[in-house]
Amino acid sequence: MTDADGTASVVSGVSVLPHADASVVAAVRRAGGEVVPLGAGTRGVVWVASSGSNELDDVLTRHPDVSWVQLPWAGVDAFAPTLASYRDDGRVWTSAKRSYARPVAEHALMLALGVLREVPRRARAAEWQADERGRSLFGLRVVIVGGGGITEALLALLQPFGVHVTVVRRRDAPVVGAARTVTDAALHEVLGDADLVFLAAALTDRTRGMIGAAELALLPAGACLVNVARGGLVDTDALVAELACGRLGGAGLDVTDPEPLPAGHPLWSLENALVTPHVADTVEMTVPLFAERVAANVAAFLGRGEWIGRIDLHAGY
Repeated sequence: MTDADGTASVVSGVSVLPHADASVVAAVRRAGGEVVPLGAGTRGVVWVASSGSNELDDVLTRHPDVSWVQLPWAGVDAFAPTLASYRDDGRVWTSAKRSYARPVAEHALMLALGVLREVPRRARAAEWQADERGRSLFGLRVVIVGGGGITEALLALLQPFGVHVTVVRRRDAPVVGAARTVTDAALHEVLGDADLVFLAAALTDRTRGMIGAAELALLPAGACLVNVARGGLVDTDALVAELACGRLGGAGLDVTDPEPLPAGHPLWSLENALVTPHVADTVEMTVPLFAERVAANVAAFLGRGEWIGRIDLHAGY
């Protein structure tokens, strides 16, 4: 297409916002896309900040010709208001879901082993404390809540341990590596038989607070919980109560509610809680993985492939 003066005009430009991250700019260009400042030629937006729902909404309001938006994380709950506003307007929205699955699954396994082996208590010890406490992961009954990329990667890591895995997800379609798959309607049924529960589900209106006092009470004494998804999936006060009384064996948490977890919060001092500050996927790990996702979706944007990580705006992830 040309302007009236005969010069070429950009009609498929990609704007990297709210700042032009160098690795993302390079990924767009590597895939054959043209990086442009936000303006009349912008048709795709790659958002590189972990927040900024209002700012993104303003961009889309002022530039209605944008047809594709790429978000930076697997979880998109921080952008929920904007996603709801544009639910049926025809734009393609993609996230980084499945991009960071392997490092997050690796962290989940570390947290599980740490809690089972009493690492929180032993790491705080200032003298030799010989005892027989600690459990092996081998052969345990495991429940994984969520059916996405983290679950798939975690199942592969768990395979050598000979665990019996039940996956809880929206659909009961089989998941490779799981002995059983059920819908979330059966969550209460499977919790009663779980030695170890992993949370790897998206945070939506449907899943917020899904592990509360009632669900924790269903777990057998000594069971452990690992959360690498979002802190809002769990009722923190209920979890603290179960850990403090010693009925639960432990919790490994990379995410919390509230987050950041305030200094002095009971979770920091409980001997059966292992808390890491949302570092399952660090910048060093995610930057090259996000660049890969951006390059793949730029190719799709230009008509040379399929979209990866497309967001279901009605489901919220």
